[in-house]
Amino acid sequence: MSSIFFLLFALILPATRARAGEILAAAAAGLAPLKDDLASQFQSVSAHRVRFVFGASGLLARQIANGARYDVYLSANEPYVAQLLEAGHLLRETVRVYALGRLGLWAPGGGVRSLEDLTSPAVRRVAIANPAHAPYGLAARQALERQGLWERLKAKIVLGEDGRQVFRYAESRDVDAALTAWTFVAHRGARLVPMRRHDAIRLTGAVLSRSPHRQAAEEFLEFLTGDEGRQVLKRYGLFPPED
Repeated sequence: MSSIFFLLFALILPATRARAGEILAAAAAGLAPLKDDLASQFQSVSAHRVRFVFGASGLLARQIANGARYDVYLSANEPYVAQLLEAGHLLRETVRVYALGRLGLWAPGGGVRSLEDLTSPAVRRVAIANPAHAPYGLAARQALERQGLWERLKAKIVLGEDGRQVFRYAESRDVDAALTAWTFVAHRGARLVPMRRHDAIRLTGAVLSRSPHRQAAEEFLEFLTGDEGRQVLKRYGLFPPED
């Protein structure tokens, strides 16, 4: 039901359309902790403002495919961008990888220092984002599979709609541990999951082909991949893309 509500919400966005000089970005949930800093920094170097709608990258892609009127799409992976590009929803010349994401393992009660620790009887519930539409959820499943732990842990897995919901499950102690975007847990004593355990999380963005604010949207992507934007990304635990 939450996915249906999320889709319907996007389709009525014209009623609350971004004001003149303001762009609307459909952004992966892992960017939520950066919202205020990104918005204020962009406004300090631009004549425009940015407003965000956060969600799982796959659900946002579905909204865009169904006509949601965003200006920029900030995915947590490349495949969703490639699909929308092929369907003509994005401008090819604006596509760019803006950061590399990392997966974090966090147990608010402590006692979990590695993926193997999740098999402890003391860990009863482990939250990950839904791999069907959340790139960090897919990375979490890959990490557990490559460690040979997925089948042993399947009964403990609790699915969140996106990384933000997964973090909230852990923060409220509804689960004993969470695998989610590093941006949520970097400063909470979490552990980085080794990159070799999952496919690279290449955060990719582009301007929508139907955006009425193309110049402002392109300026935002330039900001995001420039020095000012990368400083914000790095501060929250995102890493520059490979050259």
